[in-house]
Amino acid sequence: MTRPLTPRQQNVYDFIVKTMNELGYPPTRAEIARALGFRSPNAAEEHLRALSKKGVIRMIPGTSRGIRLPSQELEETTGTSAGEPHNGLPIIGEVAAGSPILAAAHIDRYCPLAPDYFTPRADYLLRVRGLSMRDIGILEGDLLAVHRTNRVRDGQIVVARLDDEVTVKRFRRDGHTVWLLPENEEFTPIEIDLRQQELEIEGVGVGVIRGGNGQSLH
Repeated sequence: MTRPLTPRQQNVYDFIVKTMNELGYPPTRAEIARALGFRSPNAAEEHLRALSKKGVIRMIPGTSRGIRLPSQELEETTGTSAGEPHNGLPIIGEVAAGSPILAAAHIDRYCPLAPDYFTPRADYLLRVRGLSMRDIGILEGDLLAVHRTNRVRDGQIVVARLDDEVTVKRFRRDGHTVWLLPENEEFTPIEIDLRQQELEIEGVGVGVIRGGNGQSLH
C-alpha cells in the first residue's frame, strides 16, 4: 500500500488543491516555496517529486505549472464531476479507436476497491480480452489493475495502444525497437520500429482480479 504523506507533504498537497480550486491552475514551485516558507523552489521540487512517487500528483516535465491531480484528470476524461461519488475504480470495457481510455463511454461500472489496494496505486481496471497472456494467469474476463504511466521498464506488463488498438503484453525494448510479447506460445510477438510506427503506453499492470469477481492476485 502507498506510504502515507508526511505532514510537510500534506501541506504542499493541500496548497496545490487549494490553488487549483480557487484559480483553476496549479501553483509554480516558487509560489509553493513562498506560501509554505521554503528557502528555495528546489525544496518545493523535492516535495513534489515525493508526492509524485506516492501517486497523489502527476508532474508534467518542462512546464512551470506542470502539476496534475489524478482525480481531476479522471474528471476531464469522463466528464464526471470530482464531487460525484465514483464508488471505486472504473472498469474499462471495449476501448474505441483513438479515444481516451478513461472516456465515459468506455466505463462499464465501478469496482468498490480503493486505488491504494495496489502498489503503485491503480487508476482503473481493464477487462481482459483473449488469451494472449494466459501462461502468467491473465485470462479472458479478468480485470487487470492498471497504474497510469508512460514510464515502463523491460519485463513489465503494459497496456499499449498501437494503431488505435489497445493490447495487454509484456514490454521489451532495444534501441528503436519494441517488442510486445504474449505469454502464450500460440500468439506471435508484436515488433514495433519506433521510427516508423507510433506506440503509446497507457499504463502498467499492478494486479489482477480473477474473473472480475473480486479475488485479487498480485
